[in-house]
Amino acid sequence: MNLRKGTSLLLVGGMLGMSLLSCSDDDNINPGAGNTDDVNFIGKAVGNFEASEWYPGGELGTTGNVTAGCYEDETPAVTQMGLTDHFNRGELFFERNVTTDTPPFNGLGPAYVRKSCLDCHPGYGHGKRVNKYTAEWGNGYLLVVYHPADGDNSDDGPYITEVTGMPQTRATSPFLPPIEEEQIQLEWKNITAMESGIPMAFPDGEKYELIYPELNIPASAFNTDPVPTNLAFRLESTIGIIGTGLLDAIPEEDIKKQYMEEAKYAELNPNFWDKAANDWAAGAWYTLADGQKKIKRFTYAMTRASLQDGAGANAIWNIPNVSRSDRPYLYTTDAWANAMSKNSSVISSIKANPASPYYADGTDEGIADAVKNLLSPKTNQFDNRWHNFTPDMSDDNYYSFLVWHRGLSIPRARNLNDSEVQQGKKVFMQIGCATCHRPSWTTGSDDYWAPACIGGRELPKYPRQKIYPYTDMIQHRLFMKNGIHGSWCRTTPLWGRGLSMVNTGAEDRLHDCRARNEIEAIMWHGYSKNSDAYESTLKFYNLSKRDRDAVVKFLRSI
Repeated sequence: MNLRKGTSLLLVGGMLGMSLLSCSDDDNINPGAGNTDDVNFIGKAVGNFEASEWYPGGELGTTGNVTAGCYEDETPAVTQMGLTDHFNRGELFFERNVTTDTPPFNGLGPAYVRKSCLDCHPGYGHGKRVNKYTAEWGNGYLLVVYHPADGDNSDDGPYITEVTGMPQTRATSPFLPPIEEEQIQLEWKNITAMESGIPMAFPDGEKYELIYPELNIPASAFNTDPVPTNLAFRLESTIGIIGTGLLDAIPEEDIKKQYMEEAKYAELNPNFWDKAANDWAAGAWYTLADGQKKIKRFTYAMTRASLQDGAGANAIWNIPNVSRSDRPYLYTTDAWANAMSKNSSVISSIKANPASPYYADGTDEGIADAVKNLLSPKTNQFDNRWHNFTPDMSDDNYYSFLVWHRGLSIPRARNLNDSEVQQGKKVFMQIGCATCHRPSWTTGSDDYWAPACIGGRELPKYPRQKIYPYTDMIQHRLFMKNGIHGSWCRTTPLWGRGLSMVNTGAEDRLHDCRARNEIEAIMWHGYSKNSDAYESTLKFYNLSKRDRDAVVKFLRSI
């Protein structure tokens, strides 16, 4: 756990406390950003940057720390509101391994995806690219298993129902995992030619490479009854968690204005936007636990509307299977429960342990019935016919977890006084990248939604902050080889990503970490002429090397 909570800065009159800014950037801190001295420029308008752009999270959401561990810092709002103790306690639930019997860090079984949140978010960042799928630290991948549309290997099609939406590859004894991860076949392949026709070398001769994952899981890997058929597979890496509380504070009416503006010249996801009515489509709405409807804004697929009812708040339940009073059931499937109730090794193991909650009357039939019902998402531990439910995570601890999740800051920008960084911003705007990677938003009054189980206790709040996440909060399509499931993907925020290497040891980008650097990420945007970003990618391709490098330097500075 990062103990440098004092480095989350209070901003007074728009200026950072200079006593806390003694660490200037250098090549070790921000690779590729140059060896410029920021201290005399921080908080001032420089070149084509406004003074506020030094603070991407605004005065209430920016930390002045830009060294290793800065992704862990609390926001000034947390400090000002007196929530630091809760922030620190919530951080423990993110970092600690979950076990079956070590309160308050218990949960885990009977099947799970990872033992801790930190496994998927090493260094509090995105997941890392791996060559072999194992549910260990650093592998932020989530499997996507679906029925491909039209019987091909397309990106589109419904999730299978035999395993959970975030498929589990681990289980606690005596059960078998829904998918045997030893049988998961992951291979990285090289692109030899762009479908769009863009050459694999820039006009000045500099080459670039593109790789993509090919995933296969044989039927023998599935411990379900029935075993699914007609399958396709994709990888999705965990998304960044820093600054997400600030995205939660963007007003819905401003997001709607962005949709209306982009709908004039671009095709938007019809599940979210009704172009004929120039208004939200039915699929854009998410119903919260209390019945309120909010517009979806979180995850690649934009499946969640509130940070407090999605993203990490949901993942603490469905990744290590930690139940709560508002999630009083296991994250499982009937197909898996059915398979385990018929597995002879499972039955014999339970039969040899009368203390097992699945023992029932000790007969094969009684044990099988208990296993089927206790593992079922419909009748498992919340059903008092089988078990007196006690949540793994208390409401108090869940409250602290929400304080932590909503209280993660964004590190300040670096080297904005550098002429190359300023040129990079200029080019970024000129070639159209900012159309989707919208630079700034202003938060509203931040009247956030919160689950009833935490009561009326305050969460970190970010009213009326000008923030610079570089996202339009809208989905687009890039049509990459073996692309993202569902084809549509929310524009990923770019803020803070230049500090990924120093925080996580990696800087892989895009939804499945296929891009190993910024150049590869940009060029993947132009793999297909159908891509919403093809024209901007083509313009980037035709830039001079000096301007390409300037764009990269800019991206590493914001």
